[in-house]
Amino acid sequence: MPDSHLPSVDELLSIAVNALGGSERQGQITMVQAVQKALDAEEHLAVQAGTGTGKSLAYLVPSVRHAMESEKPVVISTATIALQRQLVDRDLPRLAEALGKELPHEPTYAILKGRRNYLCRYKATAGWPEDDEQDQLFDPREVSATGRMVQRIQEWAEETETGDRDELVPGVSEQAWRQFSVSAQECLGASRCPSGAECFAELARARAGDADVVVTNHALLAIDAMGDLPVLPEHDVVVVDEAHELADRVTSVVTSELSEASVTLAVRRVGRLIEQPIADQLLEAGEDLKALLSAAPPGRIDELPQVLGLTLQLVRDTAWRCITALGPRNADKDDPDKAGQRKAAFTALDDVHDTAVRMLEAYGHATEADRAEVVWLDAGTDRRPPALRVAPLSVAGMLRDKLFGERTVVLTSATLALGGTFDALAAQWGLGDGKGWQGIDVGSPFDHPRSGILYVAKHLPQPGRDGLPQQYLDEIAELIEAAGGRTLGLFSSMRAAKAATEALRDRLDVPLLCQGDDSTMLLVKQFAEDEPTCLFGTLSLWQGVDVPGPSLRLVIIDRVPFPRPDDPLTSARQRHVQARGGNGFMAVAANHAALLLAQGVGRLLRSQDDKGVIAVLDPRLATARYSGFLLGSLPPFWRTTDPAVPRAALKRLSAESA
Repeated sequence: MPDSHLPSVDELLSIAVNALGGSERQGQITMVQAVQKALDAEEHLAVQAGTGTGKSLAYLVPSVRHAMESEKPVVISTATIALQRQLVDRDLPRLAEALGKELPHEPTYAILKGRRNYLCRYKATAGWPEDDEQDQLFDPREVSATGRMVQRIQEWAEETETGDRDELVPGVSEQAWRQFSVSAQECLGASRCPSGAECFAELARARAGDADVVVTNHALLAIDAMGDLPVLPEHDVVVVDEAHELADRVTSVVTSELSEASVTLAVRRVGRLIEQPIADQLLEAGEDLKALLSAAPPGRIDELPQVLGLTLQLVRDTAWRCITALGPRNADKDDPDKAGQRKAAFTALDDVHDTAVRMLEAYGHATEADRAEVVWLDAGTDRRPPALRVAPLSVAGMLRDKLFGERTVVLTSATLALGGTFDALAAQWGLGDGKGWQGIDVGSPFDHPRSGILYVAKHLPQPGRDGLPQQYLDEIAELIEAAGGRTLGLFSSMRAAKAATEALRDRLDVPLLCQGDDSTMLLVKQFAEDEPTCLFGTLSLWQGVDVPGPSLRLVIIDRVPFPRPDDPLTSARQRHVQARGGNGFMAVAANHAALLLAQGVGRLLRSQDDKGVIAVLDPRLATARYSGFLLGSLPPFWRTTDPAVPRAALKRLSAESA
């Protein structure tokens, strides 16, 4: 029976904070009470909680209490492996120990990932079909490097207790790992697999089923909510941390790809299981697709060209013939080797067939406003051939029906209120009308106006398409000199980051690192440990850097981070909103920029004692008609457009650190 005599969340939070040696913060108290109220009312809640609020504890305490009371696990979903590890390795063990004596039992927790993340014992020992990449056959260095990784995985397989890929350090390539893992679709099932009793993925699921708190990621949360078979244990509460990334992560899960490589893989998988002439028909269809994609221009495909339509129909129909020729799906169930080969073949063929069907169905809408999906051609790279992709223009309906319709959801992040409201992200989640949910901002413990300056270089020219203007490089150099290094440079593209690094390395007398010089983790570590060092980089640094203290006094942002105008998905979404009478630029491009800008600005203050300057070189943040919306999405730093003010402040801070 559920226990109704549990301590209140206020009492549990106080016990936890005291045990962990911290102090209660008003924002944390407000958040813990709001989360408990939402769980009691079974109402969705969005909480913006600034850095330093202690939001992990503020949602974990009511989550643990709810799990005890309901005798059902609470699922915590994150966007990054780093936060997963923080929760499982640091926050939850300390919280469980602190609250153990106050609750019916010490809280238990488990981490659960997608099946692909766990080593498959059966595949590691059986004659499973190989996934060799064609281009590696011609590169001996790639083959030998992959071979060494395969050998290391085999040695690790003998000693690992979890089979979790993330525990294999250093990591291995996707090519090597695929030889030891299976997708959920390829899996034989624990009851039919000879290694089912000791399957790492099944053991992880069993641990999750017994836990009070299950930590997972947004992708698996989406697969569980939208799939036919449950992946996560039965639950009625989900906490989504890093919720600003939820819609994008769900979009990635439901985006499909079709290429000559995926067709060839299906042909190899079906191999000798069907008559050769039938498999050859699919192979020829794949060759037709390859020829078409290599000649076509990359980008969005708004109307279906006749030749592409015919090729997609050919791929669809020949894949279906192969599926039919394979016979019943449960044949050979008593022979695991054959069953594994058949399952792998069905999985690859289903993927090819269903993606071709989906792409054909993306067309034929009456108006632009009726369009539901977008198809585009990705040009590929030297290592990756061209591919067709298809993605939904919105995942709001899926989330509304499949995630929010079935359970109580708490969403939290340091960045949720864009332009001062939750409306933009609520619309992405399918919560648009304001019924059945509430949004609150619990603030930040930081005194932003006293701790930081937001400087917009209004006097500079607008950024162009031809790289960084000389005035930008001069501005960056002067700001870094004033700060004595200690600078994180956030650039809108890798090309801009590298160009700035090359132009300024000889000009500055402080160490200058650039993303790509080494692993990002090692570069951030080096940046944090050596005060004068500067680090330049792009997207992952906008959201992934946590460097408190004097090593970071200046954050430089080269331009407002709008999506590329030629990005197929965002441009299609923008046009779709416009066709429905909305403002496509504000709903898509400006929201994207506001979210990323807020994340980048958030790198500066990571602890109570931090001080510094954020310098945005793009004058549009001060002059454009949408600047008020972007500024309304940022913390309330003291603002200036006077170049002398940040330089003087940085020199003072540099002198204090000396």
